[in-house]
Amino acid sequence: MTDFVLHHRLKADTFHVASLPLCELLMMNDNQYPWFILVPRQIDCQEIYQLSPEDRSQLMNESCLLASILQEQFKPQKLNIATIGNLVPQLHMHHVCRYSTDASWPAPVWGKFPPQAFNPEIASTRISQLQNTLRFALEQN
Repeated sequence: MTDFVLHHRLKADTFHVASLPLCELLMMNDNQYPWFILVPRQIDCQEIYQLSPEDRSQLMNESCLLASILQEQFKPQKLNIATIGNLVPQLHMHHVCRYSTDASWPAPVWGKFPPQAFNPEIASTRISQLQNTLRFALEQN
């Protein structure tokens, strides 16, 4: 059996945050938005319907957990959650915190402006904060 491999573009554009029961949690390397991505560790899966019923349910659980954490930590006006996949066919679910003050508002974030890479120290701090909150939330469940 072939092992799960993260798509090269996701690997190049993100930081690893955590491994959840189904998904890898990534943070987009773009400091314009709090932007996180869930990637189910499934081989040759491009769409949610291709997941087993149990994995679909787990994906929704992980997405809702992430969404509630992002809402609490970043207090966005709107949380955009989407599985686009036009450039990266591997199933992945974006979670983007949006504000009326962000540069792309109200348009979608993809392709609007070039990404602005994180300062490594700031990225590390943001990842650590999310990991701590996630660890606490998982312990409560």
